[in-house]
Amino acid sequence: MKSKILVVEDDAHIRLGLEEILKAEGYIVESCGRGDEATERISKAKPQLVILDVMLPGKSGYEICKNLRARKVPIPILMLTAKGQELDKVVGLDAGADDYVTKPFGLRELLARVKALLRRSHGTAGAVETMESGDLASECFLMGEATIDPKRYELRRGDVLDKLTSREMKLLRFLFEHPDEVLSRDRLLNEVWGYEYYGTTRTLDQTVAQLRKKLGENADAPRHLLTVHGVGYRWIPHDQHQPQQA
Repeated sequence: MKSKILVVEDDAHIRLGLEEILKAEGYIVESCGRGDEATERISKAKPQLVILDVMLPGKSGYEICKNLRARKVPIPILMLTAKGQELDKVVGLDAGADDYVTKPFGLRELLARVKALLRRSHGTAGAVETMESGDLASECFLMGEATIDPKRYELRRGDVLDKLTSREMKLLRFLFEHPDEVLSRDRLLNEVWGYEYYGTTRTLDQTVAQLRKKLGENADAPRHLLTVHGVGYRWIPHDQHQPQQA
């Protein structure tokens, strides 16, 4: 029997991305984008697992978690926390969450944790599959509205599928691993093209322009892949900024 999962996430891009990924793995998936609707949805949907964001409109993930545990609801809760916010993890676990994943997260890690929690709740044997660093480097990951597949060098955004060059893939991976960080052009060139590269920064700018098209970014007002004038670029995972000129 297929397990049902409820995704509670206010970022529509992440929510839809999680729905697609989980459905592709054979799960039944429902979702909502507000914290003050989550408890009622859980009561009606009766999922076997809840993926719960911390920051939600109406009611926080902490409040939802505490409310469920106060009512003795034993459903497993996988909490999504902000990158580097140790307090989010501690408070979430204290509130009754069973596990957490830090944003930005790798899809392989998320699915492994989902499987582990479902096994535990069903009382079945089995451990989370080992995730060696070499495997993690090839796992799919989300960037804005797009799913990046490093094994196939592909970027999928809705029904659109684009091939990626090795440079584009390296650049996307590096941006993904350094969210909200201002990255200089020199650093990006060194990391992606290598220390032996003697070309101009124009090559980097052209690659960024191509990636913006594939990611569905508006070149005049990008929402995620931003230009920091005079310095370099910055990847912002969520729409928590004012549009900037490219």
